[in-house]
Amino acid sequence: MSSITLAYKENLKSLSDELIRIQKPIQILDAIKWPRELERQFLQHPHSLPKVDQAFYQNRPLSFYPPELKLALLDLKVAIRRKLGHRDKLGKILSKTADQYLLVIEMLENRGNQRFGEISTQLYGSSQHKLHGDRHSIKQLGDRLSYLFSLPAAKRANRQHPKVLDAEHAVNELSQRLNRYFHSDEIRVRLSDGIMSDAAVGGDTIKISTHAKFSEADLNIYEVHEGWVHVGTTLNGRMQPYATWLGVGSPRVAATQEGLAVLLEMLTLSSTPGRARRISDRIEAVSMAENGADFIEVFRYFREQNLSETDSYRITQRVFRGGDVSGGSYFTKDISYVRGYVENVNFIRAAITAGLPELIPMLFVGKLAIEDIPTLYQAQKLGVIEAPQYLPPMFDDYSGLYAWFGFAAGLAEINLKGVQRHFQRLFKDLPTIDPISEFTDETEFDNNSD
Repeated sequence: MSSITLAYKENLKSLSDELIRIQKPIQILDAIKWPRELERQFLQHPHSLPKVDQAFYQNRPLSFYPPELKLALLDLKVAIRRKLGHRDKLGKILSKTADQYLLVIEMLENRGNQRFGEISTQLYGSSQHKLHGDRHSIKQLGDRLSYLFSLPAAKRANRQHPKVLDAEHAVNELSQRLNRYFHSDEIRVRLSDGIMSDAAVGGDTIKISTHAKFSEADLNIYEVHEGWVHVGTTLNGRMQPYATWLGVGSPRVAATQEGLAVLLEMLTLSSTPGRARRISDRIEAVSMAENGADFIEVFRYFREQNLSETDSYRITQRVFRGGDVSGGSYFTKDISYVRGYVENVNFIRAAITAGLPELIPMLFVGKLAIEDIPTLYQAQKLGVIEAPQYLPPMFDDYSGLYAWFGFAAGLAEINLKGVQRHFQRLFKDLPTIDPISEFTDETEFDNNSD
């Protein structure tokens, strides 16, 4: 190892560590969350907007001093160029991440007004944006998925997953599963009164709401979504000797992270139609808010779609947190799940057809955006980046993924509409309604993880 190479690695580590230090007090979801009592108040009076305005946020000060952090980030960008050079590829990723945090600070300074929504769109995108390499928008895909996951057959499938497990059981079960998976690290799963969703993750800790009930399917989802992906990429990133910034995530990694988590739900057959519908419905909520709908209009739309009052409130609340409940400002992060799912699937297919399946495990190397992977892979070959330690089985031995997505690439050439017409003719004389459905409660079981 030459002295120049060693100096480069040491500079990369010091700059990465400084970025981690600067961003540490920036907690986006904590800065825009609503207290649980607002849900109860609104559901008692669903014709009045929630009492959330600019004054509401001003009474909840940020956990950092914006001018100080902005100056520190700008100084860091100067140091990156000076120490790594303005053409260095890893330095460019660091600089892009610093730019993201500058936008995040401005967004959080504007909680409750229109500028918040404008910056959210810059950070997370819009429901009207096109999918990479495709003419369809995220909204169009969301519409199709919401339709598929609201069919009568989906409701019948959801009844197989009753929520009968209490929070303490969920904590114990997940702790056992995840501590087996993360064999070299102790993972914390704990009860929490302070989260709106049924489950949430922060670093190496998974929080389970004390107010919720769970199904076995919920626990399967949390294991792979919150555990294998969100916790796994955090720990893999923390293990990096030099690129330590991979242990923390900015909005630029949200789509890759959430999409990868949804993909793991699908690959492990953990998801349910109710869960999938909730993820796709979020796109409609974002789209309505982007088109000027207020909180009550979005809430009523989902009630008309036969979602429960609680589910309708929570999907609406997610989009208006940080924004303006009277319309015109919103939080667009919820398009990340479907957008990121498509991007991850297409990345894996592209890596296979390009003859580079070795890129696939890099998805787990840390908190990254898909477009970073070629640079990180080259850095791994040079000894700057470590391979991920924690990998789901199908990513550790990706031969199965190769076969799966190879077949998928082949199927893409088939006229699926013609195939569907063939089987629809075959099924035309079969009943499409469950004969016991009229005697069964139509409650739709869903899970509310973030």
